This record gives sequence, structure tokens and C-alpha cells, in this order.
Amino acid sequence: MNRQQIIEQKLHQALSPVHLQVVNETHKHNVAADAESHYQVIAVSAQFSGKPLLQRHRMVNAALAEELAAGIHALALHTMTPEEWSQKNGHAPDSPPCLGGGAK
Repeated sequence: MNRQQIIEQKLHQALSPVHLQVVNETHKHNVAADAESHYQVIAVSAQFSGKPLLQRHRMVNAALAEELAAGIHALALHTMTPEEWSQKNGHAPDSPPCLGGGAK
């Protein structure tokens, strides 16, 4: 199982999301292609209801603690309730372009 699949599995178990999208964005960064180190996560879960953004991100980070300690460099999080997802017409913002690694 690759890192993306592990992330998906752990977030499904922790959050029971109605929508989950995990995108490996490593290729957009100045790292080895097989680094599996940069991800975007869009998670839509009723478990986020009534929780501020920081608490939602902490929930995701807790579920992915092992992966964060083992090489994930960047994790772009978009955490929404089903109602928020519906209000955004099922859309989350794109990640900004990488400016690290000497590229400006």
C-alpha cells in the first residue's frame, strides 16, 4: 500500500467522511518524484460540525501522526462539514504553486 492509500484508509477510519479526496502533489515540488511528501486532503465529515478549523486540522493530524512523523513534508487541508461542502458547490481551492527549493 502506498502512502496515499494509507492516508485515505486512516482518514476513512477516523472521520467517516462523506467525501474524501487525497491528492499526491509531490510532483509539483522540488523533491524526488518518489518522495511521496506533499499532499492535499479534502475531507468532508459530519464530525467537523461545531468545531473550529484548528480543531478539525488537529483531528486530521492525530489520525495521520505516524505519516507526519515519517516523511510527509506538507499537508494542505480543506476540512468541511457536509453543509459547508454543499455551500461551496463541492469545490475546494487549489494548492498554491511551490516556491521552495530555490524556485521563485
